[in-house]
Amino acid sequence: MQYCRIVAVAIVANCLSAQTWVNHQSGVTASLRGVSAVNDRVVWASGSGGTYLRTSDGGITWQAATVPGAETLDFRGVRAVSAISAYLLASGPGEKSRIYKTADAGAHWTLQFTNPDPKGFFDAIAFWDARHGIVLGDPVDGEFVIFTTSDGGAHWLRQRTPPALPSEGAFAASNTCLIVRLRHEAWFATGGPGGARVFHSEDSGRNWTVARTPVRNDAAAAGIFSLAFSDGLHGIAVGGDYTKPAETEHNIAVTSDGGRTWTEPEGAHPSGYRSAAAFVPDKKIWVAAGTAGSDVSYDGGNTWKFFDSGAFNALSFVSSRAGWAVGPNGRLGRYVGQVPDLPIKRDRRVR
Repeated sequence: MQYCRIVAVAIVANCLSAQTWVNHQSGVTASLRGVSAVNDRVVWASGSGGTYLRTSDGGITWQAATVPGAETLDFRGVRAVSAISAYLLASGPGEKSRIYKTADAGAHWTLQFTNPDPKGFFDAIAFWDARHGIVLGDPVDGEFVIFTTSDGGAHWLRQRTPPALPSEGAFAASNTCLIVRLRHEAWFATGGPGGARVFHSEDSGRNWTVARTPVRNDAAAAGIFSLAFSDGLHGIAVGGDYTKPAETEHNIAVTSDGGRTWTEPEGAHPSGYRSAAAFVPDKKIWVAAGTAGSDVSYDGGNTWKFFDSGAFNALSFVSSRAGWAVGPNGRLGRYVGQVPDLPIKRDRRVR
């Protein structure tokens, strides 16, 4: 276990009226794909080589360690349910997809669940509260895999979903192809040929409806990579083709009816493939990030402005003062930005 001090990149004065990521030293070289901010002081992150990280002082120091026995696993997702309790999701074929839990800030980890299907692959994990959670996996025998728990992960129950389309799957890129809201609502998004669909449940994953989106699905590497909602009606889906990171066509869709229908915004799209999106509640803005950079939207997702060229995989925001991004080679970034003072015409379809 090691502790790393921040080395912050200097911020030029004009950044104070714009957006930027302030880089932090993580002390690891793992590819980081999971991040979960609890508040403005406690943040968890996860990645390859069984790696997890945690700060309890807003990023001044970071604790970086490897879960014992998980050194070969890729932790694509982390979900913190408190300052000391968190879940790690390992993504991989068959038994390499697993769920670990800590209740003492990482001092000890318990292996809670191992994928029972050799053909399975877990993509994302989310929790409504400390006891009720959900896991998404790629299709097995024609159906997406959904497991839910109501006892803090001690037991996981398989749920049924509508049939998957041929070659449809989910992307374990940022742990945000699956999201939850309030006590029972959940959405997950797909990709691949025939994909780019959004599934929606209002009863904790027991029943699902599905809707098509205009996001591109013309290749195995194309589709929706991330979902974010500002409330029960207004949301965005971002993605594209990760093998063509600079392409902007059909990489975003918005909804104003809870995901029943999706449309492509008329304004400027995110500036390339994006693997993660987040809503910043105190500023009412949206942020999207990927390996080709980051964008911000001030008008509900209708138009986007490029603001950073660094490569990131995943995002987590509690507020504009507690927003984090993680990426390749142990990259950590803290969000710094201000909404412009000039009035902006907002799209009433999405807030």
